[in-house]
Amino acid sequence: MINRTKYYLNKVRKKTGLSDYKISQKYSINQSNLSKCKSGKDTISETPAWLFANILNINHPKVITHTKLEYAKFTDSKSKSIFWQNQLEKLANNSRSIKIDIAQINPIVGDLNGNTQKIIKLTQEAYIRGCDLLVFPELSLVGYPPEDLLLHEGFIQQVQDKVTLINQTISNNISIIFGAPYKKNDILYNSAYLIQNSQVYFYHKQNLPNYGVFDEKRYFKSGNEPFIFECQGKKISLVICEDAWTSDIISISANQGVQIIISINASPFQIGKHSQRIEQIKQRVLETKTNFIYVNMVGAQDELVFDGASFAMNSNANITLQLPLFKEAVQSVSFTSPITLFNTDSIEKTIYDALVLATKDYIEKNDVFNGVIIGLSGGIDSALTLAIAADAIGAKHIKAIMMPYKYTSNISLEDAKIQATTMNVDYHEINIHIIVDSFNTQLNTLFIGMETDTTEENIQARIRGTLLMAISNKLGKIVLTTSNKSEIAVGYTTLYGDMSGGFAPLKDVNKTLVYQLAKYRNTLSAIIPERVIDREPSAELAPNQADQDSLPSYNELDAILALFIEQKYSVEHIVKQGFNEQTVKYITQMVLNNEYKRRQSAPGPKISPNAFGKERRYPITSKFQP
Repeated sequence: MINRTKYYLNKVRKKTGLSDYKISQKYSINQSNLSKCKSGKDTISETPAWLFANILNINHPKVITHTKLEYAKFTDSKSKSIFWQNQLEKLANNSRSIKIDIAQINPIVGDLNGNTQKIIKLTQEAYIRGCDLLVFPELSLVGYPPEDLLLHEGFIQQVQDKVTLINQTISNNISIIFGAPYKKNDILYNSAYLIQNSQVYFYHKQNLPNYGVFDEKRYFKSGNEPFIFECQGKKISLVICEDAWTSDIISISANQGVQIIISINASPFQIGKHSQRIEQIKQRVLETKTNFIYVNMVGAQDELVFDGASFAMNSNANITLQLPLFKEAVQSVSFTSPITLFNTDSIEKTIYDALVLATKDYIEKNDVFNGVIIGLSGGIDSALTLAIAADAIGAKHIKAIMMPYKYTSNISLEDAKIQATTMNVDYHEINIHIIVDSFNTQLNTLFIGMETDTTEENIQARIRGTLLMAISNKLGKIVLTTSNKSEIAVGYTTLYGDMSGGFAPLKDVNKTLVYQLAKYRNTLSAIIPERVIDREPSAELAPNQADQDSLPSYNELDAILALFIEQKYSVEHIVKQGFNEQTVKYITQMVLNNEYKRRQSAPGPKISPNAFGKERRYPITSKFQP
C-alpha cells in the first residue's frame, strides 16, 4: 500500500522545488513532523493536508481523508480507521469513473529502445484520449523471455535508464503500468512498474513458474508483498501472470477492499490455453467478487507464440471485453456490458494464425534475412509450409526450389509448379540426377558388396539440403524446414538433409493436423492442389515408396505419439487404450532413439502441451525403457 502522506509530501517537494526546511518555513509546518512524514513514520495533520491539496491543486477531501486514515492506523484507532476508510470509499464512489486502457503489444526481446518508444508513443496517445491508466503486459519493456540477457553486465542498468526516460517523457496526468526486471541489493525481480504522478512504484511477482518453457527461478527471486494503489478514486491491486493462478495471492489483495485487480501477463499460446486462462480468472473473480483485467502479450519469440486475447471480467464473472488473437490492440475497459466471446474461430484457423505469426516474427525480428527459401517437393508438408510463409511475409519474398530425382513422380512435379504459379512465388527446378550419381560413384568402392538401403535415400535428401543452404547463403534468405512433428518424433527425417534450415513452422504440428490445416487454408483461397491433399504421402526416395511402408497409418501413429509424448504414458498404459503392443513398442523406441536428431533440429513454434525444444528435456544418452 502506498504511504499517502509520504506520497503527497514528495509531490509537494517536487512541484515547489523546496527543501523540507523551506516548506516548513513557507507554510508554517513543523519541520520535525515533515521529517517523520518523509520517512513514513508519521502523518500530517489536517491543516498541512489542506495546504498540500492547495499546492498540488487536487481534491481537498480526498487528501485529508487519506491522511486522517493513516493517522488512525498509526495510532491503532480501529474505530477511526473504519470511519475514515468508509469516508474514502464514499469519495471513490462519488468520483467520476476511471478510464483504463489496455495495450496488447508485441515487444522485441532486448530491443530496449524500440520497446521504450512504443510504450511512450502509446501512452501519449492514451493521454490525448483522456485515459487515466494505461496497462502494458509482463516484461513488456524487455520482451519475454529475456533469458540470460538478465545476467549480462549492463542490461539491468539500461533497463533502469529506460524507466527514467519513460517517467521523464510522459505526462504526470496519466498513470501507466508495464513489466520490467528490477534489481535491488543484487536481487533481481520480475516486476510491474507503476508510474504515477512522476513517481515510480514496484510490485514483484510472487509465484515464479519453473516448468515447461518457463525458467524464472533461474533469474528471479519471488516477491512477498501485495501491491495496492489508487487511481481516480479507485482502489486497484496489481499481480503478474502466474500470481493470478494462486487463490491466496489474489485473496490477500481482495480482502483489503480493492475494486479492480489487474494482471499483466506473458502467457504463451498452446491449444486450449485461452479457455484455461478464462476459467482460472473466473474462479478468482467468483472468490473475490472483484472486477478483473487480464493483459497479455502478443507476438512470437523463438519457439514461443503469444496470442494476446486480453480480456476484462466484471465482478459477476462476465466477460466484458475481449481483444483479438495474434494482433496488437489498444482498447478501453468497461465492466458494464457482458459480451459474447468473439472467438468462434475453428481450431484450425487459430493454429494456422499462430504459425503465420511465429514465422513472420522469427524472420522479421531477427532482421538478417530478406526472404525465404523452401524446398518444394509436391508433398503436403512443403505445400503447407509455403502457404504459411507467403501469408507471413508475402509471396514476392519467397523462392521455391523443386529438386527432382528419378523417383520424383510427374504428379509431384506438376503439383509443385501449379502451387507456386497460383501463389505467384518465384519457382525453380534443379535436377539432381548428375549430383546423386556422382556421390554414389565416389562411394561405390567403400560400399562394395553392400545392399542399397536408406543410406542412398538419404544422399538425395542431403544433396537437396546442401543446395538449399547454398542458395540461402548467396541470396540472404532463410531456409524453412518442412518436417512435421510426427516425422521428427520417430526420426523419419534426414539429418543434414530435409532437416536443413533455420526455422521449422510445422515442428509441433503432427501429420494429421497438417492435412487439416491445408484444407483450412484452401477455404481462404485454393492454393494447395487437391491432389497434394488427397494422395498417399511419400518421401519419394525409392521406387513406389509410401510412408506407411515403415510406419502405421498417421491416424494411429499420431494417437500413440500424443499419449507417449504429451501425456507421458507408459507402453502398458498406451496398449490398454486399444493399440497393438508390438506397434506401440516399435514407435516409442523410435522416439527415444532419435533424440540426437531432435537436438540438432531447427526451432519451431510451440502449439501443443509438450513441444520438441526447450520444453522437452530428455537425455540423448539413455537406457530408459518405457
